[in-house]
Amino acid sequence: MATSAYPLAALARTTDSKTMLRRFLGLDAVVTAGNGVAYAAASGPLGDFLGVDSGLLFGLGVGLLLYGLGVGVLAVRKSPPLVGVQAVVEGNAVWAALSVVALVAWLSPSTAGAVWIALQAATVGGFAAVQYAALRAVRAGR
Repeated sequence: MATSAYPLAALARTTDSKTMLRRFLGLDAVVTAGNGVAYAAASGPLGDFLGVDSGLLFGLGVGLLLYGLGVGVLAVRKSPPLVGVQAVVEGNAVWAALSVVALVAWLSPSTAGAVWIALQAATVGGFAAVQYAALRAVRAGR
């Protein structure tokens, strides 16, 4: 069964699969790096609000900033290396799954924190899904 990337065309505002992939990577990079900066720069107040340890939040912030910068490097390349894009898709899928596991089995956040973690998991899972679909279209030569 062939999967078409064209349902994503309206979201990416293009039917060119490489451009679509680069746009989804770029959006991911901006959101991820932005979260990273916020977590690292305001780990104390955000930690209090979300009910998450500020040290954990700071470490996640630095990691997210570096990850976002890496995704951004892929996004600005005319033809992003597909192995790198596959790593981003898999990394996003793992992050989304681990966020849910952490919420259920490890963290005890505030209500705002629980909502934020769930929304973040859904967003990152969404990035993985659209990036995967665009990657498949690039590999298929569409």
